Amino acid sequence: MASPSPRAPLAERVEELLAAGGPLPIVSAGDPVLRTGTERYDGQLGPALLARFTEALRVTMRAAPGVGLAAPQVGVELRIAVIEDPAPVPEEVRAARGRVPQPFRVLVNPAYAPVGSDRAAFFEGCLSVPGWQAVVARPAEVRLTGQDETGRELDEVFGGWPARIVQHETDHLDGLLYLDRAELRSLSANETVARRWAQPTPEKAARALGFGLP
Repeated sequence: MASPSPRAPLAERVEELLAAGGPLPIVSAGDPVLRTGTERYDGQLGPALLARFTEALRVTMRAAPGVGLAAPQVGVELRIAVIEDPAPVPEEVRAARGRVPQPFRVLVNPAYAPVGSDRAAFFEGCLSVPGWQAVVARPAEVRLTGQDETGRELDEVFGGWPARIVQHETDHLDGLLYLDRAELRSLSANETVARRWAQPTPEKAARALGFGLP
């Protein structure tokens, strides 16, 4: 499907995207929309269109499948993202990564700040960089502020894997990809991660590939 004209008003472009129905096309790395940052959401879509757009993000995220999706990943430079993680992982992975289930949530105008100095490093991937993963060291706990889709203020502390999801998706809204923060010596194809580095933590990969961990 052809992308809507970048010169069209945002609401018109979103209507064009939604007209096809089903999952939205995900933009791949190299597209400028992933690097130019986003506009703060201030009613550009209106309540009904915002609800339709966030539902389309939800459908797209689940179909991919992924645990988060930001508006720029479907070509829309608005400060909106969605997250959801059923966390279907073994108990040893859950314990090592702090990966606990997260319900579907809409993040509007989110921002985060580290809480404390602890950092955690794990393999991370991205729907806009298909086929690859790399180890990213991130703050282990962050404070998220912003709003939800109804305008209710958010001010919450996230830890473990939910903190990683929040950071990853908010970074998208600032024109950052996870690779900008990654240990590039760890960059591995998905099949290599599955075959060699499927342990709960990346210590084995760090020793073999020669990179440091926090």
